[in-house]
Amino acid sequence: MGAQRKFGYNAAWSMAVGGMVGGGIFSVLGVVVSTSGEWAWLSFLLAGLIALVSAHAYSQLSVKYGMSGGAFTFLRKVHMGGAAASLAWILVIGYILTISVYAFTFGHYVAHVVHAGAWLPRALAVAVIAALAWVNLRGVGDASRVEIITVWGKVLVLVALACFGLAQWDPQQLTAGIAPGTWTGAVVGAATIFMAYEGFQLLSYDYEEMDRPDRTLPRAMLVAVVSVIAIYLLVTLGATMLVGAGTLVEQKEVALAIAGRQALGTAGLIIVTIAAAFSTGSAINATLFSTARLMRTVAREHDLPEAMGHENAAKVPYRAVLLIAVLAAALTVLGSLGALVDAASLIFLLTFGAVNAIAFHEKVTYRYLCLLGALACAAAIVASAIEQFQQRPIPLVVLVVLLIAAVVIRPWVLERMK
Repeated sequence: MGAQRKFGYNAAWSMAVGGMVGGGIFSVLGVVVSTSGEWAWLSFLLAGLIALVSAHAYSQLSVKYGMSGGAFTFLRKVHMGGAAASLAWILVIGYILTISVYAFTFGHYVAHVVHAGAWLPRALAVAVIAALAWVNLRGVGDASRVEIITVWGKVLVLVALACFGLAQWDPQQLTAGIAPGTWTGAVVGAATIFMAYEGFQLLSYDYEEMDRPDRTLPRAMLVAVVSVIAIYLLVTLGATMLVGAGTLVEQKEVALAIAGRQALGTAGLIIVTIAAAFSTGSAINATLFSTARLMRTVAREHDLPEAMGHENAAKVPYRAVLLIAVLAAALTVLGSLGALVDAASLIFLLTFGAVNAIAFHEKVTYRYLCLLGALACAAAIVASAIEQFQQRPIPLVVLVVLLIAAVVIRPWVLERMK
């Protein structure tokens, strides 16, 4: 019975924070500094404000409809079933990619401590996916307890590291080792690393797993986004004060581990590595937990093979969990997913823009904020697409292929499965 109980505010907040931070500050800090320079903190703030407005739209629509499913459910409720099914397939692919990125980051941080060969990060990545898939298969109780423990551990370490760096405030470190830029670069940076705020919307897939979801979900979702904005700003500035912007760019795969070593030597390196393991682990756990439930919801509407909705004794969609874990592990083994991360950011911007537009159409509270959010997402998509076309066109091509596959191939696959 314990494995089937519902989770409350603390677990919901932890799920949302875990889904964001694990794919955020540990994975993309060096990337955003290379794009935005000394204005990296502004990139995180701008992206965070878009995420906050989007969180309002998600929470209002989730309570309005009283159902799990997120953007998939919202589109079906406004009679756009075909678009809902296509978007659901795209989102599942995006979440599998993000789990691979989190696992890749986990493997690199842990392997950096022992200075092992290139094989160890991949082996560790596969191992953590397998371990957390097993935790998820046990049910809601175990998954939520893991999330609470890992999230609070990493938040404490990140805040401590940020405070240590801020205490040594030196503005020259913001441009040390890089060319000074302008604040306009922060707009492009915000668009290209938007995946750092992917995670809060996972709660909308867990609506039916929560205790008093009409109260728990809106509070947990909004407070989680505000909390993560604050964490990102503090850590970005604090880490830059410790090692300089140039070092963060050069060592982007393990940027915060380098900052931890600068702060407290070997002890700092180990502490930050543990926090990174907690952070990426909780992100994998939260994303795996919620994506499996999204797949269950979509399968029940016959827009995924019905097998994806089958549950075990703990009421867990176990086939969905296993499929997600296997595909994510395979992608991790194949190598770097940096190019696909950019495509994932566009996927989430597209999704958040659609949800904001639906919230405006459905006349939720503060609907004009949602309209502003939809317009901001559209502007960010344009900025990111232009940047990727000029610098990294492959992710843009991948995204177009995914869109075509979801729209054109999906009906054929479902017909064959029948």
